[in-house]
Amino acid sequence: MPPPADIVKVAIEWPGAFPKLMEIDQKKPLSAIIKEVCEGWSLGSHENFALQIADSTNFYITEKNRNDIKNGSILRLTTSPYQTAVQLHERIQSSSMDAKLEALKDLANASRDITFAQEFINLDGISLLTQMVESGTEVCWVCLCLCVSPCSFGDLLSFTLTAFVELMDHGIVSWDTFSVAFIKKIAGYVNKSAMDIAVLQRSLAILESMVLNSQDLYHKVAQEITIGQLIPHLQGTDQDIQTYTIAVINALFLKAPEEKRQDMAHILAQKQLRSIILSNVIRSPTPINDEMAHQLYVLQVLTFNLLEDRMMTKMDPQDQAQRDIIFELRRIAFDVECEPNNGGSTEKRKSMYTRDYKKLGFINHVNPAVDFTQIPPGMLALDNMLYLARHHQDAYIRIVLENSSREDKHECPFGRSSIELTKMLCEILKVGELPSENCHDFHPMFFTHDRSFEEFFCICIQLLNKTWKEMRATSEDFNKVMQVVREQIMRALTLKPNSLDQFKSRLQNLSYTEILKIRQSERMNQEDFQSRPILELREKIQPEIMELIKQQRLNRLCEGTCFRKISSRRRQGETPKTRNVLLLSHRGFNLLQTRSHHTPVLLLPLPFTILYRSPPT
Repeated sequence: MPPPADIVKVAIEWPGAFPKLMEIDQKKPLSAIIKEVCEGWSLGSHENFALQIADSTNFYITEKNRNDIKNGSILRLTTSPYQTAVQLHERIQSSSMDAKLEALKDLANASRDITFAQEFINLDGISLLTQMVESGTEVCWVCLCLCVSPCSFGDLLSFTLTAFVELMDHGIVSWDTFSVAFIKKIAGYVNKSAMDIAVLQRSLAILESMVLNSQDLYHKVAQEITIGQLIPHLQGTDQDIQTYTIAVINALFLKAPEEKRQDMAHILAQKQLRSIILSNVIRSPTPINDEMAHQLYVLQVLTFNLLEDRMMTKMDPQDQAQRDIIFELRRIAFDVECEPNNGGSTEKRKSMYTRDYKKLGFINHVNPAVDFTQIPPGMLALDNMLYLARHHQDAYIRIVLENSSREDKHECPFGRSSIELTKMLCEILKVGELPSENCHDFHPMFFTHDRSFEEFFCICIQLLNKTWKEMRATSEDFNKVMQVVREQIMRALTLKPNSLDQFKSRLQNLSYTEILKIRQSERMNQEDFQSRPILELREKIQPEIMELIKQQRLNRLCEGTCFRKISSRRRQGETPKTRNVLLLSHRGFNLLQTRSHHTPVLLLPLPFTILYRSPPT
């Protein structure tokens, strides 16, 4: 018979004694269980004792978490959180540096437990630690007088900051309570060129938490820390320091007022942050851990979010400066100069502009500015088009002229495509959204170029034009083409290319034909298609289906049909000048042809024998 669900069998340890096996009734109060354990070892004052999980965490057992105890767990009888907090509070104030160091080490370990943290904070422990940090120079002078090594002082400060970080992580104390002197001291540890690694790591963690948890502290930290002072920490080899440094930069970026973010981005560009991260972090021989990947992802998102303002800005059709950008696109594409107002009649100029804007693929041929009033993507689409025209002029001219020479319904409209593609890329990269707390999806290729989004667009617009041709699309197929292009981009991004050139190369291997093969393969590999009932049904009905196909094709041959001639110079959608009539008898398969100088072609999926007679000359 299984034991009751409320009974848990555990082993309990006590220093200097053999572990005790006992059954804990989860219905009984925890204080009663502790009293029973103390009496078993003849220990008085059971209220001064508590139970802990006997593992690396040493978390206290409380009424809230006692249900987490499983059968076979090993517990430890120890002093209560309050008694431990009182003892450590006294020990860290010892005049002996060795005793102080051991006490701070124990405090840093114990502070991870929220039960202990609450008791220590109630003793005004946070204030005690901040006073120790603020008086760090005096402590250092005492260490020198007592001939204590700098290494010991570094350990002393390191454990002090570690305990502080662990206590603050529980969210019991508000960050707004700290003085400017404390902030200056922490910032001073970060700004020093030579500092103990552990102290630097904890100091960076404290600055990040200050910025993220208090808008007031953000302004104070921003006054003490500059990007130029953080950059050297990225040029080292310690990935933990690099991670915390990028975390501080991200925090400053995230909490900066909107009007200051563009200025901060400009400073980051001046300090060549992107190239430093690329050289010292992404291309470092040390593998990137999950925390670093998350911080790089956050930086990537925050960088792309700078585009949100342009993405959500409508074009003003009356703004001459914005209209001049469209004129520039026309000039570069067709190598024409904007005619002066007195050159030719107004109607003639309007007609010429309308013709060129139609070739450029705008929806509104008369006033293309109206196309950019849709948000998103707003003015960001026009920015991308201008970037392509100026920095990849050959590709831009080739796309425009190639499509303007096609039939109207077969042309890939550059203007409309650019607008929809920009909107799609913003959705893929989640422009305007806050970074996720658990995401590690950063792309190395976006750290290889200062204008990575614009370059990304230039590659994708050429892909769109290529896919349009491969699909032999018409204007009615626009949405279908965009769906295929989105799939091509997403599949290429999944491969995490290291550079934009590598991304472009991956897209070359993802043609429309390859996408169709992948889709078919994925459909066939789905569990539903490979299940036993589906396979049995397919095997059962296949002969009947094949016979039905055969009969339908025979009936089609008996009736005869009318085919249009498709030459190598003529597209399928064009109307042929001649038609070929093929009449086939069911038994003799005699082929008859009207008077035409063109040879008929008949393609049949099934192996029918066709008798062919050359037309008379």
